[in-house]
Amino acid sequence: MGLSERLPVWVQTRCGLEPRTLAALAVVLVVAAAFAGRYFWTGRPEAVKAPEIVHAAPPPEAGVTAGASAAPTPGASPSGVVVDVSGKVRRPGVLTLPAGSRVADALRAAGGARPGTDLTGLNRARVLLDGEQVAVGVTPPVVVGGASGVGGGVGAGAAAGTRAAPLSLNAATVEQLDTLPGVGPVLAQHIVDHRAEHGGFRSVAELREVNGIGERRFADLAPLVRP
Repeated sequence: MGLSERLPVWVQTRCGLEPRTLAALAVVLVVAAAFAGRYFWTGRPEAVKAPEIVHAAPPPEAGVTAGASAAPTPGASPSGVVVDVSGKVRRPGVLTLPAGSRVADALRAAGGARPGTDLTGLNRARVLLDGEQVAVGVTPPVVVGGASGVGGGVGAGAAAGTRAAPLSLNAATVEQLDTLPGVGPVLAQHIVDHRAEHGGFRSVAELREVNGIGERRFADLAPLVRP
């Protein structure tokens, strides 16, 4: 049975179309219906996921550039140390070095010691303190006038000599401290170690806390030193 015979009688009588024409019309209608169904299917409403909330990054702290860590390095000092390097070096003068620098670093910054300079008594591994002087290959004059002690010792009222100026406990080197009466290289190193451990001397009285300095020796040294 043909397609034209399946159509209602009133369609056949009204249209008066040939069977071949009716078949083509039916195919067109089927294709149109398929396109319409696809259009309505693709145009159906879909659930849309809301975008995630993006939080703005906090502004960098003052003095901190982008990409740099704002947290300070543990144990690092915010500033360096200023030392005066004098004596037999190529470029003597006042130098600013990073905190924690040692005497060897100060020597390198000053261009190194001059040829022939004896560095035996210089502790190049010692940590520098802010404001100290590093004298290289030079022994500063200690006594400008002499007076003999009794029995080779130095009493509280009669020192072995008169110092031009009190020696700074916070800036003196081991070599300079070694020139004090009754202080040898070992005790001088103890003084420097105590200074580095406690952050310097705040008063001359703290000299009593140094290992090897008793009341008698402190009485001898007190007039000759200052913090």
